[in-house]
Formats: sequence, C-alpha cells, structure tokens
Amino acid sequence: MKICVLGAGSLGSAMGAALAEAGSDVWLVTRNRAHVDAINDRGLRVRTDDGERTVRVAAAVDCAGLAPVDLVIVLVKSFDTRKAIEAAGPVIGRDTAVMSLQNGLGHEEVLGAVVGRQRLLAGRTYVGGQILAPGTVLAGTRGKETIIGELDGRITDRVRAIADEFNRAGLATTVSGNIMGTIWDKLLVNVATGALAGITRLPYGRLYAVPEVEAAAVDLDRHLPSASTASRVLGVYAEETPVTGRVHSRGELPADGSLLAVRLPAPRQMSDKVLGTG
Repeated sequence: MKICVLGAGSLGSAMGAALAEAGSDVWLVTRNRAHVDAINDRGLRVRTDDGERTVRVAAAVDCAGLAPVDLVIVLVKSFDTRKAIEAAGPVIGRDTAVMSLQNGLGHEEVLGAVVGRQRLLAGRTYVGGQILAPGTVLAGTRGKETIIGELDGRITDRVRAIADEFNRAGLATTVSGNIMGTIWDKLLVNVATGALAGITRLPYGRLYAVPEVEAAAVDLDRHLPSASTASRVLGVYAEETPVTGRVHSRGELPADGSLLAVRLPAPRQMSDKVLGTG
C-alpha cells in the first residue's frame, strides 16, 4: 500500500517507520526540514525498548512532486488541518482514502470540506512517539491499540485493507462500527486530564498516579451530562464508560499528552480541538 503520513512529527514518524519497515511504500511529510534532511541522508533512527535501528523511508517537506497514494494519514496539529490538506493535492488521486488519527473533534468536517466526505475514515491511536533529534524518534508501538472505522459505521473492504496493513506492521489495529463513539471516548479522557498535563508539564501516567487526580477525574465523569447529551443528539454513542477509557489510556497513552507535547515547543495551542472547547 502507498501511504503518505501528513504531519510526520513524533507520532507520524513512529507509525510511518513501522509501516515502512513492514513493506509499505511510505512518504513522511513534515515541515521540519532538519528532520527530513536527516531521514533522507541516513534513514530514520527508531529507538525502542529493544534498542535502536535504522529504517529507510522517504521524507519531504511538502507534497509537491509526489505521486498519488492509496492512503493519506493525517497527523498534523489541529490548527494546521485545513492548510495541510489543501496542500496535499498531489498525493490525492481518484481512489485515495484520507484518515485522521488526530486527537479531538472537528477534523472530519474540515477534511471533508476539502477532499469530500466519501474519502474519509477516522481513527484513534494510543501509539506514542517523541522526536529525540532530527532523524531520530523514540517509538512506543508495541501493544498500543489503534482503532479505525468508516464514518458511517460500515465495515468496508477499504477499512479492512488498512487495518490489515497496520497489523502487518505490528500496529495492533481493530475496525470499529462506531468510530465516532471512540472519538468521544478519548475526548472525555482529554477533558479530564489534558489541560492539567499542559499546565503542570506532567505526563498522563504520572498524573493518574496521584490518587486525588484520579478521584477528581472519576468525579468529573459524574458531572458531564452535557457532553453525554451532546453526543447523543449527534447520534454518537460511546463504546466504553469514561472511567474505563481513562484506565485504558493510563496504560496506553504516550508519555506526553497532546497538550503537553504542544505546549513545550510551540506558542499556539490546540485545546479547542483536544478538549472540545472550540
């Protein structure tokens, strides 16, 4: 399968490396020129608990000159979604599927307005990554769940093919008939802890190790009828209780939450999408 990872930062590099190593034809696209140059010069160095290895994969700072692919995986920051997909025209052919694995709400509407809703799939992943240096990524993929699905809940040949490609790469992936419910599940996790991670600069795991924080998160679930009501009005039904989702995420989310990762290097925030406040 030909795949373009649009927004190949920490997570995109980790997932792209796994796919490329398993035989997918992958392009990593990121505006980080130093990262692109290092990957093209010497390969992408991937560090895991098992050590470090080098994965040969192509990288570019934009989509200009690239050929159409089978799948575009969107992993840019929320505030860059429209600009990125508008510039991705060269890789989008007649049958190209576009799948967002971004955190938060609203990405599908932005993407659909540009490429058409019929192309879209959505997903959520608990894979983790961290750029250690240009051309070097710390990857947490083993045992980290990825859930993908068609927006209308159908189990189609294309979503099965994408799941097969991911699983072949060691990215544990399941197909959901209720992917929008999965998106709401993770939203509630981020509402409970994402902002606190951004403020304190502590990762989710360390925050949940504090009994008072976990108790407050559980108590928050009991006082979020508006979120549950909103999801039902939109025809979205969560697949797991928020408490279950939070326990799941404590073991599976990357070391740095999305807001923490964006707060450290960048002046712009994406709390409106990750926390559903925009």
